[in-house]
Amino acid sequence: MLDNVKAMIFDMDGTLMDSMWIWPDIDDYYVKKYDLVLPDDFHTAIEGKAYRETAQYFIDVLHMSMDEEAIMKEWTQLAYERYKNDVFLKPGAEELLKYGKEKGIVFGIATSNGRSLVDMVLKERNIQQYFQSVRTSCEVGKGKPSPDVYLKVSEDIGVSPENCLVFEDVPMGILAGKRAGMRVCAIYDKFSEKQDQQKKELADYYIRDFRDVMAGIDGEQKNGE
Repeated sequence: MLDNVKAMIFDMDGTLMDSMWIWPDIDDYYVKKYDLVLPDDFHTAIEGKAYRETAQYFIDVLHMSMDEEAIMKEWTQLAYERYKNDVFLKPGAEELLKYGKEKGIVFGIATSNGRSLVDMVLKERNIQQYFQSVRTSCEVGKGKPSPDVYLKVSEDIGVSPENCLVFEDVPMGILAGKRAGMRVCAIYDKFSEKQDQQKKELADYYIRDFRDVMAGIDGEQKNGE
């Protein structure tokens, strides 16, 4: 999986961080506070959308009277303390970052989350120093499955797409990485476990968590001794 890999680009929520569990709680709060009716396809409809695109969805489809900025600000306020105190790296992630740094692999993040939450949680978990580029879909104008955010990170770090390995947890993100011309490794997340078969079909690789990657590295190193 790591052959010819010069850069690894991570989605954040549900991939690098165990954080997707936060958002259903926020959705439930919104439903009750604003008396919203969620359509049956709500979760698939917003999957991969940029923070701003999701806010616009709430306006267009759920008929909220607030503007985008007000919605995004409230989401950030609701999520901030949870991200600060209760969101942590997926198992094996920090070990992979340390290994990659030693080997000269470049790291980036391509996320649909809001910038302030992303910057804060990277700082709180003390891993911001690993990433040469951190981009949100709002910064490129299109959410996933558009490849734009991945291509922007690739441009930032100066590594061509064919030498980038993407880690993603949902089908729309996997499609974004593939459309960017990158290899994609799907990762298990409880929030999207019902989509596991689809994820396996779309991605080049599949792992339960980053310990699988480290186990493969350790195995190769032992075989090379």
